[in-house]
Amino acid sequence: MLSTYVYPKFDYVMPPELRDRISTQYPVVVVGAGPIGLAAAIDLAQQGIPVVLLDEDNTVSAGSRGVCYAKRTLEILDRIGVGEACVDKGVSWNVGRTFFREEEVYNFNLLPQADHKRPGMINLQQYYLEEHLVARARELPELDLRFSNKVVSVSRDGGGVALQVDTPDGIYTVNTDWLVVADGARSSIRNMMGLDTDGKIVMDRFLIADVTMKADFPAERWFWFDPPFHPGQSVLLHHQADNVWRVDFQLGWDADPEEEKRPEKVIPRIKALLGDDREFDLERVNVYTYQCRRMNNFRHGRVLFVGDAAHQMSPYGARGSNSGIQDTDNLAWKLSLVIDGKAPEMLLDTYSEERIYAADENILNSTRSADFISPKSRVSLTFRNAVLALARDYPFARALVNSGRLSVPSFLESSRLNTADTATFMGEMIPGAPCDDAPMRANVENFWLLDKLGNNFQLLAYIENPADVQDAQALQSLMSGDIPLEVILISPRGGRSTDGLRVFEDYTGRFAERFDAHPGTTYLIRPDQHVAGRWRNVDVTRIRGALARATCNT
Repeated sequence: MLSTYVYPKFDYVMPPELRDRISTQYPVVVVGAGPIGLAAAIDLAQQGIPVVLLDEDNTVSAGSRGVCYAKRTLEILDRIGVGEACVDKGVSWNVGRTFFREEEVYNFNLLPQADHKRPGMINLQQYYLEEHLVARARELPELDLRFSNKVVSVSRDGGGVALQVDTPDGIYTVNTDWLVVADGARSSIRNMMGLDTDGKIVMDRFLIADVTMKADFPAERWFWFDPPFHPGQSVLLHHQADNVWRVDFQLGWDADPEEEKRPEKVIPRIKALLGDDREFDLERVNVYTYQCRRMNNFRHGRVLFVGDAAHQMSPYGARGSNSGIQDTDNLAWKLSLVIDGKAPEMLLDTYSEERIYAADENILNSTRSADFISPKSRVSLTFRNAVLALARDYPFARALVNSGRLSVPSFLESSRLNTADTATFMGEMIPGAPCDDAPMRANVENFWLLDKLGNNFQLLAYIENPADVQDAQALQSLMSGDIPLEVILISPRGGRSTDGLRVFEDYTGRFAERFDAHPGTTYLIRPDQHVAGRWRNVDVTRIRGALARATCNT
C-alpha cells in the first residue's frame, strides 16, 4: 500500500477462445503489459494491426520502479498518444548537479537551447506511465488487452507461434503469426524457448527509498560522491510526482539486503541527508543488485524480444525503460510493413541489428558509469577522487566525471537501411540520427515538427518559395508508390499547400539551423522519426532508391 497512490484493479474478461470455443489466428500477440509491451501493442494498433496483449497480472507495477523518462522517449510517447498526460503529471527537469563531499563540482543542462517541445527529462513513477498507457490501449479498437492471462507454454512452427494461456476459467490456446515478448528481465518465454542472455553483475548493492515530504528543493538531479551524511559511498536524489522523492544510497557489495531494508536502518540514513527537522514518510524501500546483459539476437524467427526481456542494464543514466520504448519504436513500423506485405521479413533482422547496437552502446555507458561510481580498486578510487577534486576548477576534469551518463537516443549511423550522403552537411542530422524537433506554422496554426512526423515515411523538402516549386510533379509521383510516403514542403516564408503538397513555415529558422537546410535540401524520414537519407536537391531516382533501401526492397 502507498499513501499517494491507489492501485487499480483491471477486470478479467473471459477470452473468446473459451467463451465461444473458437480458434483465431491473430497477426500479433504481445506478452507483458508493462510500459514496453503496452507501447508496442499501442504502436501496432495505431497502424491498423490487430493485436492481443496478454498479462498475467491485473494491475500496474508495484512501486515507482522506472522513474526518469528522456526527451526522445517523451517524443515517442507523444506519437502513441500519452506524452501530454505523462508530462503534465511528472516533474520536468533539465539540470543535474554533482557534489564531491560538501561541494558542487559539476553541473549540466540537458536542454541548453530553446525551441524544443519536451524537456530533457521528466520524473514519473512507472505506475502512472502504465496507467496512462492502459487508458490509451483501451481507446484502440484493434487492441485486445487481456489481464489475468498467463502464458504457460510456447510452441513454434514455420507459420507462427502457439501459446497456451492460463486464466481463471482454464487454459486456452492462442495462435499468432508474430509474437512480441515484453515480459521483463526474468522472461518466462525466453526461458521456455531455452534462450539465454550474456553479461555480468555489477558488484554493488543500492538501497532505493521512496519518501513523501514537502520540500522546496529545485526540480534537478542531485548526485553526491562521498558526502558527509553517507561517507565513502554515493547518494542520488530525484523529485517525483505527488511530493514523492527517490533516494538511492550506495551500500557496497557486502551489505545485507534484508537488514538494510529495515526502517530502523533506512530512516537514520534519510535523516542524515535531510536533517532531523524535516518530516517525511517512507513509501517503499528495496535493495537492488544490477546486471548488464543482453540476448545474442533479438529476433528468433517469428518471435521478437523487446525491453528487459532482450537486454538488461544497470539504471545509471536511466537506460532501462527509455531503451525499451525505443525498441518498440524501431520494431512496430517494420513489423507493420512486413504484415502488410510491403517489405520482406529480412527487414525484421534490422530491428535486431539496430537495437543490439543501441543495447551495446547503453551497456557500455552504463558499465563505465558503474566503474566510476563503484571503483573496483584503491588505485581506481584514488583516480576517481582526484578527478572529482579537479573538476571544481578545471573543465577537462568535468568531462571525466561520470555519475551516470544520461539516456540519449542511438544514432544508427552504421545501419544498412541508411543511404549514405553524396553531399556535405553540417550538424547532427546524419543518416541514422533521430530527428531534432523545431517549431512550425501552417496558416494560423503553430505546432511542433515531430508531432507531424512518424508512422509513415515522410520526405521533407526545404523550399524558399513553395509557389515556385518546379519539382512538384516529381514530388507528387513519389507519393503513389507501394510504400506510403508523404511529402512536406518546409519554407522560411510559409505559403499555401501547393499541388496537394503540405507547406510548413519554419518561422523561427530552427529547422534550417538544426537540419543544415538550404533551398533544395531534402530529407527522407523513417516512420520512427530517424533520418534515412538526405540530399541537396530533389532527386526522385535517389529518393526512390533510398526508400527501397530503408525497407529492404532492393
